Amino acid sequence: MPEAKTDAASRSSLSAKLESAVATSSEMSTLKPARRPRAVSAARLPHHILAVVFQHLHIKDLASCMRVCRHWNAVLEYQDNYIWEYQARREVPESALADPYLLSDVQSFKEKLRAFRFAWSPRDLSRNNYIRPNGFTVHRQPVAQSTDGVRGKIGVSAGVHCWELAWEGPLGTVAVIGIATRHAALHCQGYMPLLGSDDQSWGWNLVDNSLIHNGNASETYPRFNNPPKYQVHYEVRGSR
Repeated sequence: MPEAKTDAASRSSLSAKLESAVATSSEMSTLKPARRPRAVSAARLPHHILAVVFQHLHIKDLASCMRVCRHWNAVLEYQDNYIWEYQARREVPESALADPYLLSDVQSFKEKLRAFRFAWSPRDLSRNNYIRPNGFTVHRQPVAQSTDGVRGKIGVSAGVHCWELAWEGPLGTVAVIGIATRHAALHCQGYMPLLGSDDQSWGWNLVDNSLIHNGNASETYPRFNNPPKYQVHYEVRGSR
């Protein structure tokens, strides 16, 4: 009966396969379920990943990120990395970055960005002044019997600050630099020191080196001029 033997062998093989399948299923049921990968905290991301994210943030957001943790601060504290380079090239005019003399004393991209943000405001100047495309140079139209001024973009209310200004060409009748509130005048007829003319500003007249405030000139300082670069140091004490 060869057919019966074949059928018996077939049933035996099927039984063996079923037992093997049951055994495999039993082994799988005893295995522990696979764990989900642990979420990585943003504070532990590698520097190069954080740098890619940070370069797309606004400056104010970067300032907040520097105060989140030491890891984030370490990524942003280096002032010449490509995060600050990206921000500087996006905001500072190319003509200013390419000028070999304009920012020669400002080394890092972060410092160049800071300098541009404290530079002259194109929205806060007299009608006879205009800002050149580099964003740092103010030029006055040659209008007779007119005194004209310009303010910076950012005001300060506390801290110690220093500005360096380069005056190109002759000083003229009146050449005053200094500090002022937003209420100080930026234009007047004739030639007179706008800065220091009232209680809203302090002015340093570069022509005679006198300090002016509220219309009064104090002692001469320094005794000798050192053009064409001038530095203004000022300590702002905030009210309590």
